[in-house]
Amino acid sequence: MRKNIKVHLVDAFTKNINEGNRAGVVFDADELTSEQMQNIAAFANVSETAFVLRSDDPKTHDLHVRYFTPKTEVPICGHATIATHYLRAKKYNIGEGQVLSKTGAGILPVDIVKENNDIKIIMTQGKSVLGNVLTNLQRDFLKNSLQILDDDFSSSLPIQIVSTGHSKVMVPVRNQSVVQGISPDQDGLIKLSEEIDCNGYYVFSVENDEHTYKTHGRMFAPAIGIFEDPVTGNANGPAGLYMSHYGILQFDKNYNYKAIQGEAMGKSGVIEVILNKEKDALPQVKVAGVAIEGDTLVYAL
Repeated sequence: MRKNIKVHLVDAFTKNINEGNRAGVVFDADELTSEQMQNIAAFANVSETAFVLRSDDPKTHDLHVRYFTPKTEVPICGHATIATHYLRAKKYNIGEGQVLSKTGAGILPVDIVKENNDIKIIMTQGKSVLGNVLTNLQRDFLKNSLQILDDDFSSSLPIQIVSTGHSKVMVPVRNQSVVQGISPDQDGLIKLSEEIDCNGYYVFSVENDEHTYKTHGRMFAPAIGIFEDPVTGNANGPAGLYMSHYGILQFDKNYNYKAIQGEAMGKSGVIEVILNKEKDALPQVKVAGVAIEGDTLVYAL
């Protein structure tokens, strides 16, 4: 017997349809196999599709969410998390509060906040990890793959793998013009990803505090089927951690800022990045945003 699966399309980090970052959301996915989820994600053909399952241990978490790109499963996805919990709160009329969501990056708190007659979702990201700094040879290879000049990199900061659940390469550059002008060689980025075991490259510039947005960025992950991701929670979160570690963001306990991404794609979206520091530990990172529901696709099993 054939069964129709609804894939809800939700644009995260924006209130405008076809802007921000689109995710697919599938509720009641308990009976789907991993292969079926992968096929549905390929059918939806958005950067990530989230599948919502019942909790297998209600004492530790409220629900389980799995995330798939069109090519592979990933442990966590920021914009798909925002999209999933926004739509779930709307669909089931869930009030303010916290949900514990099991993901491939662990059990993570997600806060539902009523704000301006709408819903804002705050996602606590995973463990903060500062990974390897790229070698000079890897840096040169990245420069050639991004098709930029050596002087376009920020002169005082390393190119480094950073993770708050799903690692990205932090690539700070000198200004917005460099960010918006990049036209990367996909094959080169894929080859480097295989060497460094990290699939995403977040290229960003940093503005002073007088500007509305602290960073302007773009994220490329062709190794997992995403040439460019419009607005990426799991890139902006690590960027906040990275900037805190290297003294760009100076604070004692808490720091919030807004980041913008997707401008080059005509899909601008705004992410709020929230950093909470305890003594000498690396900051805990949260990202927050709104969303808007779009069309619904139907996949026939």
